[in-house]
Amino acid sequence: MLSPNIERALNEQMKLEAESSQFYLAMAGWAENKGYNGTADFMYRHSDEERTHMLKLMKYINERGGKAIVPALPKPATDFKELREVFDTLLSHEEMVTQKINDLVFICLDERDYTTHNFVQWYVSEQIEEEALARTIIDKLNLIGTDKSGMYLFDRDIISINATSAAAPDAAK
Repeated sequence: MLSPNIERALNEQMKLEAESSQFYLAMAGWAENKGYNGTADFMYRHSDEERTHMLKLMKYINERGGKAIVPALPKPATDFKELREVFDTLLSHEEMVTQKINDLVFICLDERDYTTHNFVQWYVSEQIEEEALARTIIDKLNLIGTDKSGMYLFDRDIISINATSAAAPDAAK
């Protein structure tokens, strides 16, 4: 059974994962409207992945005797000026998510809820991958600069980055 504090913290994380799904979805729409179809596909897939993270939390909360609360979500930002800004924003968002997961780990340890602590370790590992992926993409964008041919190739090649990152969650199961 979950303590009220753990249940609240898990519901907050569930909301953050739902917001992350919407965040990626908004970036996918922006990218698609700008003609970055590879980037849009990348973002759509990550939106689905974040939703899966939310559902995983929802099921865990309910299985442990808590009550998962489906959250209301704010509208994500969609006013990006360039592709680099999208990925800089993405990295900042993922760093914030990492901090929230670290806070959740602290609460689990503080309350001596080792079962939930064990469950949350999957999210810790996932965030290491998410931040590394965002940094890799930003490194590639730094190499390209504003070269239009390079941006075209980046958008085409992000599909291969997407395929690699899409395979990673399967390996964790």
